Amino acid sequence: MILSFIFNAFIVALVVMLHYELLYQMTLFIPKCRLPDRFRIVLGVFGTMIAHVIEVWVFALAYYWMHNDTNWGKIEGNYNGSLIDSVYFSLTTFTTLGFGDIEPHGELRFLVGIEAVTGLVLITWSASFLYLEMQRFWKDN
Repeated sequence: MILSFIFNAFIVALVVMLHYELLYQMTLFIPKCRLPDRFRIVLGVFGTMIAHVIEVWVFALAYYWMHNDTNWGKIEGNYNGSLIDSVYFSLTTFTTLGFGDIEPHGELRFLVGIEAVTGLVLITWSASFLYLEMQRFWKDN
């Protein structure tokens, strides 16, 4: 159980630090772009989406590894153990969509719950970031 806690904390810390760094780099990069303001916002949207995709893949790699190591539990349902199925499962969990066609068992369940909370927080963080960028660059003409 303690190993599960440490592993889950590591994964969450990794994606939060990735998210922070990507948003920070966009904060520095976007004002320097010689683009019309509306395209700077689009650049921010694409940047945050790329950040989320990277984070989903980090969780997916963790699921893939944990599923193939029998000590962590298993994932059942419409899941064949492939990396792409792990990405699909991670994406539905990260966005809190949760179709319910895949079911985790064992200690894997803790990472699933933590990913849902982490995804919710990171998505709202991105929304706040984009709101601030719009405040900075949108002007009444």
